[in-house]
Amino acid sequence: MYHDPKEKLSIKSWAEEDRPREKLLLKGKKQLTDAELLAIILGSGNRDESALGLAKRILQAYAADLNELGRSSIRELTERFNGVGEAKAISIIAALELGQRRKLLSLQNRPLISSSKEAYLALAPLLMDLDTEEFWILLLNQANRMIGREKISAGGLAITSVDSRVVFKKALESNATSIVLCHNHPSGNLRPSQADLDLTQRMRKAGEQLEILVQDHLIVSEAGYYSFADEGII
Repeated sequence: MYHDPKEKLSIKSWAEEDRPREKLLLKGKKQLTDAELLAIILGSGNRDESALGLAKRILQAYAADLNELGRSSIRELTERFNGVGEAKAISIIAALELGQRRKLLSLQNRPLISSSKEAYLALAPLLMDLDTEEFWILLLNQANRMIGREKISAGGLAITSVDSRVVFKKALESNATSIVLCHNHPSGNLRPSQADLDLTQRMRKAGEQLEILVQDHLIVSEAGYYSFADEGII
């Protein structure tokens, strides 16, 4: 495998336009690769490779999937990568968590939820990095604007328990007129199980009794999302 000889040298010894920090200053953040941004977070490499070389090796180990990297633990990073101590591992995890939280900032002003994609964007950042299933609801007012998001339950590796009484208690307390159900599939499989189908119908019928519309049920994973409403199931 070909290795760029610059990766074994200190970043300070490179041409200025090749250094991640200087490249950001000269060309802007959008011009940096994921590896270059990660190298800035790392700050330094190890005896055998630069920060950029180490960053590339870390990303390669996670197939360049930042979501997978974001789910890693401090212990995993420090044990798996020479040159990554506790401080660097904490910096990586903190930076990726901050990125996830940034996605949520645009949702603070009660955005209009008029499609499954908008509902997905409102809920996905809360569920993307989890190893176990969680069940959430998106609470909407009469104008279809988001008024809240509530976690209902958290389960094991493959199933989560949902109590309809808890779901609609949250909806009533928030004066929601409709809700969107949502849970994640850590396996990545977006197809609904029979249990998912049964739960959806049970929730829909319970909502009818309380005049609270169950607009949709989303299954989310790293691969995207599945909408019961888009598929005509709800």
